[in-house]
Amino acid sequence: MRLAFNSRYEIWCADFKGWFLTANGQRCDPLTVTDAYSRYLLRCRAVPKTDGPHVREVFTAAFREFGLPQAIRTDNGPPFASTGLAGLSRLAVWWIRLGIRPDRIEPGCPEQNGRHERFHLTLKAETASPPRANLNRQQQRFAEFQDEYNHIRPHEALGMRTPDRFYRASPRKFPAMSPALRLLPSRLLPEQLKTGALPLRPGDLTLDARVFPGYSRIAGRRVGPCRDATRAPLQRRSRCGVLRHP
Repeated sequence: MRLAFNSRYEIWCADFKGWFLTANGQRCDPLTVTDAYSRYLLRCRAVPKTDGPHVREVFTAAFREFGLPQAIRTDNGPPFASTGLAGLSRLAVWWIRLGIRPDRIEPGCPEQNGRHERFHLTLKAETASPPRANLNRQQQRFAEFQDEYNHIRPHEALGMRTPDRFYRASPRKFPAMSPALRLLPSRLLPEQLKTGALPLRPGDLTLDARVFPGYSRIAGRRVGPCRDATRAPLQRRSRCGVLRHP
């Protein structure tokens, strides 16, 4: 079951629109990030490469400006996911360290991120049909469209109001340093979770401890089990291998 869009700054949606060539033949790979609740367009940036480091730069700027969401919904492609343990990429591990849940859709189910997919149709029609002369002009058009989309054009799904009427930045600020990644025991104690006796901090995740004999690595980062008996997992594996809170 997908997370619901129940409140502001709870879930962001992210994806690549799909590359195209500008009029002078330069490749353009737009990365888009929206707030699922309000449809507010947080970022629309053409990235030099669709890899983790360049995508992380875009998210770092977004986190500093808008704060941290509770979850980020993406597909299962790189750099959002990987073929490694639990499908975690370096980017996803960074999100977990910040206390953000990677909320990946099931493979072959783009409708689970449907409103973001539909947004891309609007983006293409308004900014890339036809493409601009070069990457600089194309990015300028993305910026103009972002302002129009958020503050000027009404949305039928929002009662013919604009996204800025609904959007609010998250109170969770981007930290100067990311918390360490910590592997928690795989046993879950529901009665303690209900009372809030088992605290959770950013960077905590759980997998079956049998997968981790002692210390191991996730997406290149060394992690170890928490040996404090007062800790227990607050996350579980979903059908498609996503780690999220119960």
